[in-house]
Amino acid sequence: MTRSTSSAPSQRMLRVGEQVRAAITQVLQRGEVRDPLIEKTVVSISEVRMSPDLKIATAYVTPLGVADHAAVIEALNKHAKFIRGRLGPQLRQMKYMPDVRFRDDTSFDNYQKIDALLRSPEVSRDLDPDTDDEE
Repeated sequence: MTRSTSSAPSQRMLRVGEQVRAAITQVLQRGEVRDPLIEKTVVSISEVRMSPDLKIATAYVTPLGVADHAAVIEALNKHAKFIRGRLGPQLRQMKYMPDVRFRDDTSFDNYQKIDALLRSPEVSRDLDPDTDDEE
Protein backbone atom coordinates (compact mmCIF):
# COMPACT_ATOMS: atom_id res chain seq x y z
CA MET A 1 0.00 0.00 0.00
CA THR A 2 1.40 3.40 -0.94
CA ARG A 3 1.45 6.27 1.50
CA SER A 4 0.31 9.73 0.60
CA THR A 5 2.95 12.42 0.85
CA SER A 6 0.47 15.22 1.53
CA SER A 7 -0.56 16.27 5.02
CA ALA A 8 -4.25 16.33 4.10
CA PRO A 9 -6.47 13.85 5.92
CA SER A 10 -7.40 10.68 4.06
CA GLN A 11 -10.96 9.82 3.13
CA ARG A 12 -10.99 7.20 5.87
CA MET A 13 -9.88 9.74 8.49
CA LEU A 14 -12.62 12.13 7.37
CA ARG A 15 -15.30 9.41 7.39
CA VAL A 16 -14.33 8.09 10.83
CA GLY A 17 -14.08 11.64 12.18
CA GLU A 18 -17.63 12.35 11.08
CA GLN A 19 -18.86 9.10 12.68
CA VAL A 20 -17.14 9.99 15.95
CA ARG A 21 -18.58 13.52 15.81
CA ALA A 22 -22.10 12.15 15.41
CA ALA A 23 -21.57 9.66 18.26
CA ILE A 24 -20.23 12.32 20.66
CA THR A 25 -23.14 14.59 19.74
CA GLN A 26 -25.61 11.84 20.62
CA VAL A 27 -23.94 11.20 23.98
CA LEU A 28 -24.11 14.90 24.86
CA GLN A 29 -27.69 15.31 23.60
CA ARG A 30 -28.92 12.41 25.72
CA GLY A 31 -27.42 14.03 28.81
CA GLU A 32 -25.37 10.98 29.75
CA VAL A 33 -22.53 13.08 31.17
CA ARG A 34 -23.39 13.98 34.77
CA ASP A 35 -21.69 17.32 35.17
CA PRO A 36 -23.71 20.44 36.02
CA LEU A 37 -21.66 22.66 33.72
CA ILE A 38 -22.01 20.32 30.73
CA GLU A 39 -25.70 19.61 31.41
CA LYS A 40 -26.66 23.30 31.32
CA THR A 41 -24.47 24.19 28.32
CA VAL A 42 -25.29 23.67 24.67
CA VAL A 43 -22.13 22.37 23.00
CA SER A 44 -21.63 22.56 19.25
CA ILE A 45 -19.11 20.10 17.79
CA SER A 46 -17.91 21.56 14.51
CA GLU A 47 -15.29 18.96 13.60
CA VAL A 48 -13.50 15.86 14.81
CA ARG A 49 -10.01 15.31 13.43
CA MET A 50 -8.60 11.82 13.59
CA SER A 51 -4.93 10.92 13.90
CA PRO A 52 -3.55 8.90 10.96
CA ASP A 53 -3.73 5.67 13.00
CA LEU A 54 -7.33 6.51 14.08
CA LYS A 55 -6.43 6.16 17.77
CA ILE A 56 -6.85 9.82 18.76
CA ALA A 57 -9.94 11.91 18.03
CA THR A 58 -9.64 15.66 18.59
CA ALA A 59 -13.08 17.24 18.85
CA TYR A 60 -13.32 20.97 18.21
CA VAL A 61 -16.23 22.30 20.26
CA THR A 62 -17.92 25.65 20.84
CA PRO A 63 -19.92 26.09 24.05
CA LEU A 64 -22.86 28.32 23.12
CA GLY A 65 -24.01 31.06 25.49
CA VAL A 66 -21.05 30.68 27.85
CA ALA A 67 -18.39 33.33 28.34
CA ASP A 68 -15.81 30.95 29.85
CA HIS A 69 -15.11 28.35 27.18
CA ALA A 70 -12.08 27.02 29.07
CA ALA A 71 -14.20 25.72 31.96
CA VAL A 72 -16.48 23.76 29.62
CA ILE A 73 -13.52 22.35 27.66
CA GLU A 74 -11.87 21.32 30.94
CA ALA A 75 -15.08 19.61 32.09
CA LEU A 76 -15.39 17.74 28.79
CA ASN A 77 -11.76 16.59 28.98
CA LYS A 78 -12.33 15.47 32.57
CA HIS A 79 -15.16 13.21 31.35
CA ALA A 80 -13.39 12.13 28.14
CA LYS A 81 -12.88 8.52 29.27
CA PHE A 82 -16.56 8.20 30.19
CA ILE A 83 -17.58 9.65 26.80
CA ARG A 84 -15.17 7.27 25.08
CA GLY A 85 -16.87 4.34 26.80
CA ARG A 86 -20.30 5.53 25.67
CA LEU A 87 -19.15 5.70 22.03
CA GLY A 88 -18.69 1.92 21.84
CA PRO A 89 -22.20 0.88 20.73
CA GLN A 90 -22.23 3.44 17.92
CA LEU A 91 -18.70 2.70 16.70
CA ARG A 92 -18.73 -1.12 16.79
CA GLN A 93 -17.02 -1.41 13.40
CA MET A 94 -13.81 0.20 14.67
CA LYS A 95 -10.88 -1.96 15.68
CA TYR A 96 -9.76 0.49 18.39
CA MET A 97 -11.90 2.98 20.26
CA PRO A 98 -10.16 6.35 19.87
CA ASP A 99 -9.09 8.49 22.81
CA VAL A 100 -11.17 11.65 22.73
CA ARG A 101 -9.66 15.09 23.30
CA PHE A 102 -11.65 18.29 23.35
CA ARG A 103 -10.32 21.62 22.07
CA ASP A 104 -11.91 25.05 21.79
CA ASP A 105 -12.93 25.81 18.22
CA THR A 106 -11.61 29.25 17.36
CA SER A 107 -12.50 29.12 13.66
CA PHE A 108 -15.66 31.22 14.21
CA ASP A 109 -13.55 33.96 15.80
CA ASN A 110 -11.19 33.83 12.83
CA TYR A 111 -14.12 34.10 10.39
CA GLN A 112 -15.45 37.08 12.33
CA LYS A 113 -12.06 38.85 12.15
CA ILE A 114 -11.82 38.23 8.39
CA ASP A 115 -15.38 39.48 7.91
CA ALA A 116 -14.59 42.65 9.88
CA LEU A 117 -11.48 43.21 7.75
CA LEU A 118 -13.43 42.78 4.52
CA ARG A 119 -16.05 45.27 5.70
CA SER A 120 -13.48 47.86 6.77
CA PRO A 121 -13.52 51.14 4.80
CA GLU A 122 -9.99 50.63 3.48
CA VAL A 123 -10.80 47.26 1.90
CA SER A 124 -14.24 48.34 0.62
CA ARG A 125 -12.66 51.36 -1.02
CA ASP A 126 -10.22 49.07 -2.86
CA LEU A 127 -12.98 46.69 -3.91
CA ASP A 128 -15.49 49.32 -4.99
CA PRO A 129 -15.71 49.25 -8.84
CA ASP A 130 -17.36 52.70 -8.99
CA THR A 131 -14.29 54.63 -7.91
CA ASP A 132 -12.14 56.00 -10.72
CA ASP A 133 -8.40 55.92 -10.43
CA GLU A 134 -7.15 59.12 -12.02
CA GLU A 135 -3.55 58.65 -11.03
